[in-house]
Amino acid sequence: DEVKRSPHPIILFIDEAHTMIGAGGQAGQNDAANLLKPALARGELRTIAATTWGEYKKYFEKDAALARRFQVIKVEEPSEELACAMLRGMAPLMEKHFGVRLLDEAIAEAVRLSARYISGRQLPDKAVSVLDTACAKVALGQSATPARIEEARKRMERLDAEAAALLREVAAGARHDERLNELRAIREALTVTLQADEARWGVEQQLVQDIRVLRDKLEHQAGGLSMAEAASVTAPASATPAVKGRKKPGLSVFASADHELLATKQAELAALQGEAPLVPMQVDGHVVAEIIAAWTGIPLGKMVKDEIHTVRNLQATLQERVIGQDHALAAIAQRVRTARAGLEDPNKPKGVFLFVGPSGVGKTETALALADILYGGERNLISINMSEYQEAHSVSGLKGSPPGYVGYGEGGVLTEAVRRKPYSVVLLDEVEKAHPDVLEMFFQVFDKGLMDDAEGREIDFRNTVIILTSNAGSQHIMQACFEKDEELGGAVMKSPEALPDADALAEVLRPTLYKTFKPAFVGRTKVVPYYPLNDDVLAEVIKLKLDRIAARVRANHQAELQYDDALIDTVLARCTEVDTGARAVDHILNGSLLPEVADSVLARMAEGRPIQKIKVSAGKDGQFKFKVS
Repeated sequence: DEVKRSPHPIILFIDEAHTMIGAGGQAGQNDAANLLKPALARGELRTIAATTWGEYKKYFEKDAALARRFQVIKVEEPSEELACAMLRGMAPLMEKHFGVRLLDEAIAEAVRLSARYISGRQLPDKAVSVLDTACAKVALGQSATPARIEEARKRMERLDAEAAALLREVAAGARHDERLNELRAIREALTVTLQADEARWGVEQQLVQDIRVLRDKLEHQAGGLSMAEAASVTAPASATPAVKGRKKPGLSVFASADHELLATKQAELAALQGEAPLVPMQVDGHVVAEIIAAWTGIPLGKMVKDEIHTVRNLQATLQERVIGQDHALAAIAQRVRTARAGLEDPNKPKGVFLFVGPSGVGKTETALALADILYGGERNLISINMSEYQEAHSVSGLKGSPPGYVGYGEGGVLTEAVRRKPYSVVLLDEVEKAHPDVLEMFFQVFDKGLMDDAEGREIDFRNTVIILTSNAGSQHIMQACFEKDEELGGAVMKSPEALPDADALAEVLRPTLYKTFKPAFVGRTKVVPYYPLNDDVLAEVIKLKLDRIAARVRANHQAELQYDDALIDTVLARCTEVDTGARAVDHILNGSLLPEVADSVLARMAEGRPIQKIKVSAGKDGQFKFKVS
């Protein structure tokens, strides 16, 4: 009635319009939707309703009488260019609310990076959220104590508390001289660093304040000018024509002086801050990139330099952990470098590799090393044992149960893991044991870098490296890498120079792989054959594993583990099973050597005697011998 009596036209806007159905009464009888139908039918109530497409299908469309009284207008996600224009309209409101300066480059980066890296949300909503967080971060950074100084102060308090506790024990006769001296040295070094940071913090605050005042002054002077006049302020006098009808004597001179002072202050601040500012000056592209990086775990902004250095040295770093497979590491490093340089298709994963070869030659270790080096830790490895998916219906375990089945809404093992860690290595182990229908699910992932889970959510695989391992074709690889020895009367490993070329071997393996996998599946991957391990490589693997044991002894007992070449030769001589590869080394060390050493270590610990050195060797009879002191 109020709408009809109003002298001015009124348009009613109903947000979340699907909630009208069943509101205030039973659905279909006397709820809000049915009360509005007569007015809508007579055209007395001009109405705009808004809801999501899913809720429209679920609630609104089922009431045909209500649905036909509305004209459906589908609001699509705006383009990046249009989203930037929307955000530019909101920028002054954000600046006023947070009291910070929001640069246009921050708007462009918020739209570009959110569109690229944040899935499951739409523009401009996700870009607005990014800018809102970035503005809050800068506003807080300009008024609060920097996190680095706060952490240093808290650490000093912890050191003082530990020192006080030790001094109390010293008064009762305990001896803590070594630890107290160590704490004193740490505190002195921390005090020097903290004082330097606090002094720098004060200087940065003053410079940021000066820059803000100068900027406000320059923008106020240019506020009443046209675009041509504003451009003339910073242009050389000889190159700028006079603007008719308006003369402001001395404006260019003052503006030039202020611009020079502003540039000087900005250069001084940039030199002082370097890569780690204590007081952020403005919301720029770097701040936005840091927000996206914090949300997704993807290195952006200033972290890009560290990632580029890692990618450039990826092959050499991988070779320190994976022995004897240089060709495979070169193929991986080449593909990752190409993707990081932005030359690969951005709508595909960074790499899809099919590792084929005998057991125990380093296929899984390569995936672990890649996750550790490239993605910041082995925790960023998503490992799926594909032997658990030998039935066609088991695909629901990877992407989630469909509606109406047990487990719906809980997500899939693979999709949930990638959704939470979009920047990771995905390892599909023993992929030849999975059902063909399960493997077909990955076609879209390999082609477009996307997978829809059972709930319709789009899971982004574009920032992952996907590694598939298989023993298919192992027999062909063994035959190609071994030759008959007439003197020994058996097969021996070829010399490294005589081994077949990796690319040629991969092509030879394709017919064998086509018997296990569909050609369309193999064609979407980079096939990387892994060679069997010869004695020289196995010796390096043994040394690597002994060094890891030594590191554990050093960490747990502050003791030194020593070993000699006799131990390496003895372990190597026991590795007689060619098919097990380096797994035989683990079996020998964990099953024979370490249990014997552990008994002596435990006996010494039970007696309360410290462990300083563990010396391990092997006798001429091939038996291990050791001494714990």
